[in-house]
Amino acid sequence: MNNGQVHIAPRTHTLTGVQVLGSGSYVPDNVVSNLDLQDSLGFDPEWIVNRTGIHERRFALPHQATSDLCTQAAIRCLNTADCDPADVDLLVLATFTPDMAFPSTANLVQDRLKLNCPAFDIQAACAGFVFALVVGSQFVATGNSQRALIIGGDCNSRVINPADEKSYPLFGDGAGAVLLGPGSVEQGLIAYQLGSDGSGGDLLSRPAGGSRIPPTAETVEQGLHYLTMDGRAIFKWAVRILADSTLAVLNHAGCKVRDVRWFIPHQANVRIIHASSDVLGFHRDSVYKNLERYGNTSAGSVPIALDEVHAEGHIHRGDRLLISGFGSGLNWGTVLWRW
Repeated sequence: MNNGQVHIAPRTHTLTGVQVLGSGSYVPDNVVSNLDLQDSLGFDPEWIVNRTGIHERRFALPHQATSDLCTQAAIRCLNTADCDPADVDLLVLATFTPDMAFPSTANLVQDRLKLNCPAFDIQAACAGFVFALVVGSQFVATGNSQRALIIGGDCNSRVINPADEKSYPLFGDGAGAVLLGPGSVEQGLIAYQLGSDGSGGDLLSRPAGGSRIPPTAETVEQGLHYLTMDGRAIFKWAVRILADSTLAVLNHAGCKVRDVRWFIPHQANVRIIHASSDVLGFHRDSVYKNLERYGNTSAGSVPIALDEVHAEGHIHRGDRLLISGFGSGLNWGTVLWRW
């Protein structure tokens, strides 16, 4: 990682003419509280809250997988937008916990919804939804899509290690979706930045299960099929990248922090959110947080939060939203969106 320093290349862009027509989200009914983790695994509830801000999370039920969560979020999104599934002409789905290696989770959701459109997955971990949002916006802005369904969702409970008391309590399951369509020249991505630094890939990874280390009884016994994370290094990187990319995006748009109605960061850790928002100067009232209820839902994090803000009636035409996702890869995506 360049001795711990990520160089932010000034590749920040604008892409307008896109609007959000509707949103939706879904989390499983299975609530797992910190007290539940204390009873079942011996974890310290006070440590979890003090270090992460998380009080509970949702875990998928045994019959549920990522496609099920994403399908429910998509149905709610299409209902909110009053959109017939027959009108959807693009499906982009972000996840790093697919139902299976192939076919793609997007194809599984497409079949459930009976859509007649191309469908594909994007894998950028916790930055996945922002990557998918930009990709979908490109299709809409160029006139190649009129109704683009963008979904982010993950089933983290299937890839976290119950023996890892530092990472296991952080994650939950959930999915969120937005429907994009053509908008005015004032709407859409008035500035955005996508970035990657593969040299930090080993800081947050799932070593086994791919072509490098195929799954075997030995890899499972060693726990290599579980997520592994260097929490301290990820924390430092996340605070820095969130602040740096936000400033780059605001500068590109000629905006100030005070011009942003809502700051909706990836819900990874309340200390990351507070540290970065304090550095940037965001008032706590404009920073949206829901991780105390859901934990880190990875690609589902940002769209779930966005849907909640939207559903509560707190977003109005012309509002500027600063949205940011960051995580394994290392990947990050920060967007200044005009509603």
